[in-house]
Order: sequence, then structure tokens, then C-alpha cells
Amino acid sequence: MIALIPFPDIAPEIFSISLFGFDFALRWYAMAYIAGILLGWRLAVRAVKTPALWPDDSPVMKPAQIEDLLTWIIIGVILGGRLGYVLFYQPGYYLANPSEILAVWQGGMAFHGGLIGVILAGWIYTWRHQIARLGTADIMALGVPPGLLLGRVANFINAELWGRQTDVPWGVAFPGDAAQNCPDVEGICARHPSQLYEAGLEGLLLGILLIWLVWARGALKRPGCVAGTFFAGYGASRFLVEFFRQPDAQFVTPDNPLGLAWHMSGWGLTVGQVLSLPMIALGFWLIARARHAS
Repeated sequence: MIALIPFPDIAPEIFSISLFGFDFALRWYAMAYIAGILLGWRLAVRAVKTPALWPDDSPVMKPAQIEDLLTWIIIGVILGGRLGYVLFYQPGYYLANPSEILAVWQGGMAFHGGLIGVILAGWIYTWRHQIARLGTADIMALGVPPGLLLGRVANFINAELWGRQTDVPWGVAFPGDAAQNCPDVEGICARHPSQLYEAGLEGLLLGILLIWLVWARGALKRPGCVAGTFFAGYGASRFLVEFFRQPDAQFVTPDNPLGLAWHMSGWGLTVGQVLSLPMIALGFWLIARARHAS
């Protein structure tokens, strides 16, 4: 008998109410976005309120500018995350159904697309206000891990983005026919809780590392170091977790059961790993540049 953990009975909705004929529900995923943004904002504000952390004791921006930048970041996350999902994961479907591209309430957001959206938003904001881009990138990177941590926990609560089937003792029996459709398994199927793996690596561990670098190692004095560590850390974490994460259904075929974007004789890379490699390369380049400049 395979040891497994039953999926906890947690509703995706925190609460729901009906007012004047309208239904309103607050979901854990929405709460994760809200709480993650607020925590990231507070980290960034605290950093710019501590001049000693910065080169020549001069923070890259003022607290009020952090709030202005936050608006741009939210727009970049939503538009970039959605368009990234459309282009990276289901371009054929949305080409045939263009009216559904902006239907974000139906689900479908890609982190890599959201990251590109945030980078573009930050680039435009710093250009308009003539703010140093590398310092801004550092402060933005510092604020991302709380959202990643909470977002991945919300993915777990929603029983989505689960992992590959497994016989490890901490395997979880996720609900639903799709999650329980495991080859060569009779009865209940256990899967890796890959959402929690990502929460621990991309959110908790990476967040602690960035905070330690900023407040204990003076990393903000070397522009680009914090952003580079984030890119390399997230890319490496996502690359590793992809070995345990169930690939998106549209990439799985009888000839390619692992959903690999590139494969030969059973070896290859998933789409998530392919998208993570440029992040890792960019991260190491930024770290090397920061060390050389200092």
C-alpha cells in the first residue's frame, strides 16, 4: 500500500456574499496576490528608508515613488502574466478564440510572462522619471518572493499545478479526475506537492537569502547584485522543481508523456526549464557585473 497524504478540505473561496443581486467571493488566490504585493511594498519602502544600505547613503528612490511604481508593477504582472500564458502555453487555442485572451477570471497566468511585464513596466517608469535602473531592479526583486510564496500556497489550496505521480510518503492525493488519472495506478493516485516545493524554494528560501544579502551583506551598494541573485535563484529553483511538476496537458502526447519542449531518446527539457535558462544566465551576468563594478 502506498503511503500518501489526503488533500486538506480547504475551499478555494475564503468567503462569498450576495449584495443587491451581485455575488462577490474572495478567493485565496486573490488574497495571495494582495498580501504578496503589500508585503513586497513594505520591504521596498523599508529599504529606501534606510540610506545606509545604498551607495553613498543615497536610496535609488523615495517611498512615495515606490507607491507610484507599484501601480505600474500591478499592470505589468496582469498583462504580462496573461499574454505570457497565451503565447508560451496555448497560442493555438487563443488564436482560434481571441475573445478569451483577456478573460483572466477563467485562469491562466504565466510567471515568466508576468516577469517580462514587470521588467517593461519598470523600464518605462525609470525612463520617465530618470531613476537608476539597476537600483530599481534590485528593489523590485527584493519585493517579489513574498508574492511567490503565497501564490504557490494558493495554487496548492486550489489543487492546481500539482506534481507528477510519486510513491514518496508525502505524496498528496489531489482531487479531480485529471489529478487521479495516473498510469498503472489502481485506486488513489499520489502526486508530488510541487506547489509547496516552489513556495519553499522560490518564496521562502530565496526571500530569506535576498533579505540577508541586503541587510547583512550590503548588497544594494552593488547595483544589480540583488536582481541578479533573484533571477539566478528563481530560474534554478524553477528548473529543479520542473523535474517533479506535472507538465501542462497541452504538451503531453503519447510520444511525449513528460511534456518536454525538446527531447531526444527520453531526455530533454520542459517548457518551464527552457524559459528558466535565460533567467539563470541573466542572473549570473548581473552578479558578475555588480562584483566587477564594485
